[in-house]
Amino acid sequence: MGNSEKDVPYKKSSKTNSKKPTVPDHNGNAISESKSLLSRRNFSVASSEFSSDEPPKRERWAHKFEFLLSVIGFAVDLGNVWRFPYICLRNGGGAFLIPYFLMIVFGGIPLFYLELILGQYHRTGCISIWGKICPIFKGVGYAICLMALYVSSYYNTVIGWAVYYLYSSFAYELPWATCNHSWTDSRCLDKINAAAHNQTWTNDTQSPAQQFFDRHVLEVYKSTGLGDLGPPRWQIVLCLFVVYFILYFCLWKGVRSSGKVVWVTATFPYIVLFILLIRGAMLPGASIGISYYLSPQWHLLAKPTVWLEAATQVFFSLGPGFGTLIALSSYNRFDNNCYRDAFITSVVNCLTSFMAGFVVFSVLGYMAHLLNKTDIEEVTTPDSPTGVGLLFVVYGQALTTFSGSVFFSIIFFLMIITLGLDSSFGGLEAVITGFSDEYPETIGKHREKFVLGLLSVSFLLALATTTQGGVYLMTLLEVYATGPAIMTVVLLESISVTWFYGINRLCEDIKAMLGFGPGIFWRVCWTVISPLFVSFMIVMSFIFTSNLQYGDYIFPNWSTWIGWAITLSSITIVPVYALYKFIFEPGSPQQRCFSLLRPEVGGQAQPRESLAMTSVP
Repeated sequence: MGNSEKDVPYKKSSKTNSKKPTVPDHNGNAISESKSLLSRRNFSVASSEFSSDEPPKRERWAHKFEFLLSVIGFAVDLGNVWRFPYICLRNGGGAFLIPYFLMIVFGGIPLFYLELILGQYHRTGCISIWGKICPIFKGVGYAICLMALYVSSYYNTVIGWAVYYLYSSFAYELPWATCNHSWTDSRCLDKINAAAHNQTWTNDTQSPAQQFFDRHVLEVYKSTGLGDLGPPRWQIVLCLFVVYFILYFCLWKGVRSSGKVVWVTATFPYIVLFILLIRGAMLPGASIGISYYLSPQWHLLAKPTVWLEAATQVFFSLGPGFGTLIALSSYNRFDNNCYRDAFITSVVNCLTSFMAGFVVFSVLGYMAHLLNKTDIEEVTTPDSPTGVGLLFVVYGQALTTFSGSVFFSIIFFLMIITLGLDSSFGGLEAVITGFSDEYPETIGKHREKFVLGLLSVSFLLALATTTQGGVYLMTLLEVYATGPAIMTVVLLESISVTWFYGINRLCEDIKAMLGFGPGIFWRVCWTVISPLFVSFMIVMSFIFTSNLQYGDYIFPNWSTWIGWAITLSSITIVPVYALYKFIFEPGSPQQRCFSLLRPEVGGQAQPRESLAMTSVP
């Protein structure tokens, strides 16, 4: 690595009182402690990890930019390209942008910044970090890891679909351009060609792109529902294996390997987005879609669901609560400017979503022009709540009309793959770092074997989503495996850090790293607004819960019970672990509570004994 532990100037002198201790300035140069902006307490905290004769060797990012690319790559994912435009479409276009940006400012960025602070200061993963904040909530770390495993079991399948589309794109003509294939049926009709000849079609008519996705890629028509998943599709299983093969060799060496990969995976999507943006703006009818995208329908702001959708999109786009931000920032230098990183990443994420909206809506306007439609919503297809059809069906159909359609299809699905891989890196790295730091002897020293085992388990779980009815299972998992569970995790995180660990102590930690403390805006957001933001999402998600639907298929009532069982499987880890710690912690009940609500002794956090000597609560 470019920055090893011996390069860091936090050291204890072997000669007593022979030299004044030194700390680094923002340029990494050693300066005297008396001239440093850091207090004596902060210096002792920062240097505590080097108190032994053999400093623990922890990886560092070889280059500052690798961390920034990794965080951007995790935050900017498939949701920016498919989910954000779909939600805009569903919530009246431009009206959605107002609550979206309000939620970004008062909820998304503060929570994002908070996790970067925690990871960088304590330099440990999502499990061990709770011992340094509030030990009784350590079960939150294990809950995060279980949720990450759930997510990988369906998210990587979507990347597998993109791999299959990429493979299918290497043809003289894109296979979803016409109905002349064995997998089509009598309902297949090239609507664009029909519109050009003033032909009409019924509501049952499907485009070749729709049938390619449903009947060839998924074969969902062979499944009767969630209770009849059918066998795995061997083509998708093979593509899924390719995805996991790539993931392993990007993760097995830690940030030394993934840090190099993100130079490609985090930058390539922007090249493609700019190409598609220019191409889309030149299409006839593009202005129709862009006008719909930017024109607000003010009456929709009165609907609570619009605000819930905005909060949910911000939450899942920036990614607090998944443990990834803590893991990635834990490999930073202690004095890295994570304040700047939080702003850069949040702005890039918002601008990417905004730009992706132009890319998608310009094509939707183009499709409306080709189909002789005036309403943008008429060119979309009934789909799952995630709007995945907007990505594979609607945009896939539009690609067939481009001059040089094969080229545009190849780069488009390469972009989808790289966007997906970046986020998958982050989610799995949260689990790997979490367990490696919590069990350094049994797992940390055998990272490569653990990564292989973790990916093997994830692959086996993902096989269920490659079946003919796998898309139904994916819909169920996306709603219940992460939604209420991850919101609960973030609420506990926000409360434990600001109320139990203490907002004053947190501010001193920030000053120790950056040389300046946070302003009143951040303090108010962390203590009041962010908990209210997450609580609002949790309450609203319960109020507006409805039966799931994918296309014409309505999920049975028993699927709701399975969904909540999946949710509770991760959430219940928190109280179970808290009860376990309370029972086995020595001392009286009052002493146990007092002990479990304070940071543990050891590691890089401030020891319990030293807390009594500080003026912060």
